[in-house]
Amino acid sequence: MSAPSAELLVLGLAAILQAVQIGLAAWSMNRDGLAAWNAGPRDSAPAFSPLTGRLRRAVDNHFEALVFFTIAVVLVQLTRSNGALTAACAWAYLIARILYVPAYALGWVPGRSAIFGAGFLATMAMILAAIL
Repeated sequence: MSAPSAELLVLGLAAILQAVQIGLAAWSMNRDGLAAWNAGPRDSAPAFSPLTGRLRRAVDNHFEALVFFTIAVVLVQLTRSNGALTAACAWAYLIARILYVPAYALGWVPGRSAIFGAGFLATMAMILAAIL
């Protein structure tokens, strides 16, 4: 079995990052005394602490970004556009997403938006490299 491309490796690591983010948000909810709500049917949302709210929104944001990144990786793989550019963009995406978690959790303004933008631009560059 051959090693995955850099883009596929980063996609796998991004999925692991998403799982870690879900765990961080759950930990924060439990720390807020919301373990029963977290384990229950979640029919109505309680008031979250600012940190818990930010961690939950960071999870949602990564789900949205991960859709585009997955599309980029699939396009790169199917068109065999893998190269130094697409690999660098994939790693830039992952680094941006890792930095995004504390940036959102700690309320870094405008840093959070700049970090998001870097990851998004890297993803769009991968898509363009595959289709042009």
